[in-house]
Amino acid sequence: MMRKNTRVPQDLDALLQLLQSEYASMPPQFQIGARYLIDKPGDVPIASMRTIATQAGVQPATLVRLAQSLGYAGWSELKEIFVQSLRQTPMTYTEQAEAVMRSRNSPSMLSRVVQAQAHNVQALAESNALAMKQATEAIIKAKRVHVAGFRASHAPAFSFYYLYRLFRPSVTMIRTDGGTLEMELRDLTAGDVVVLTAFAPYSQEIVRVYEAAIESGCKVIAICDSQVAPIALEAECTLLFETAVPSFFPSSTAAMALVEALIEQILARTGKKALGGLHAAENQLHQTGAYWK
Repeated sequence: MMRKNTRVPQDLDALLQLLQSEYASMPPQFQIGARYLIDKPGDVPIASMRTIATQAGVQPATLVRLAQSLGYAGWSELKEIFVQSLRQTPMTYTEQAEAVMRSRNSPSMLSRVVQAQAHNVQALAESNALAMKQATEAIIKAKRVHVAGFRASHAPAFSFYYLYRLFRPSVTMIRTDGGTLEMELRDLTAGDVVVLTAFAPYSQEIVRVYEAAIESGCKVIAICDSQVAPIALEAECTLLFETAVPSFFPSSTAAMALVEALIEQILARTGKKALGGLHAAENQLHQTGAYWK
C-alpha cells in the first residue's frame, strides 16, 4: 500500500530511519527485504534488484512493493537514494589532509576549527534531550555496565569508564588486549547494559561487541554519529554527536562533552550512593599518592 500524505525520504539516513520505525508493522516478506537494506546498504547501488532479492531471500516483486509502500514509484526510485549516498561518501583522510594543506596559510584557520567545534557541542542539547534521560535510567538500573570503544572512539569510551568507575566500581571496560575480545564477550549476560561509542568509519571490533550484546540480551546504549550507525540499529537508546570539522580527521570533541554530560546525569540520579563511592575513591587516590603534591 502506498504511503499517503507523508513526505517520502530523500536521503539515506531518513530512509533507513523510516525502515526501522515501520519494521515491526511490515508484512514478513517486507521485513526480510527491509532488513537487508538496513544491514547492507552498500550493496544496493552496485547490484541488480534480482541479485539483491536472491541474496535477501525474497522475490524481486517484493522489493518493488516494499519501495511502493514507502512512497516511491518503484525500486529504481528507492535505489537512487542509495546511489546518491554513495556519491556523497566522505573524502578519505588523505584527501581531507590535502585540503587542509591548501588552506594552511589562511588567517581564519583556527577560527573556523573553533567555530565548528562550538557548533558540534551546542547541537548536543537539542539532539539528546529525551535519549539522555532514557540512557541514564537504563544505566542506573543495570545489573552490570560494560563499556567499549575502539581506535579513535576509544577516548570518549575510556572517559566514560574512568569517570563512572569513580562512583560505581563494578563497571568494566571491554578490551582487545592480546586478541582476547572473544573472551571478554563471554561475560555479557541478559540484564547488563553495554555502552558503546563509535563514529564513521566504524571499526570491526565495535560492531562485533554490539552483535554479541544483542545476542546476549543486553541493552545497548549507543553513543555515535548517526541513528543508523551499525551500533544503533537495535539500541535501547542512541545519543548523537557530530564530528564534522575543517580538518583531516573526524572530531571527538562533542563525543567527550556528551559523555561528561551523561556522567553528570547519572551521578545526580544515583544520589547519596554515588557521593559515597566518589568520596571513597577520592580518599584512596590521595592516600596512595596518585596525585602530585
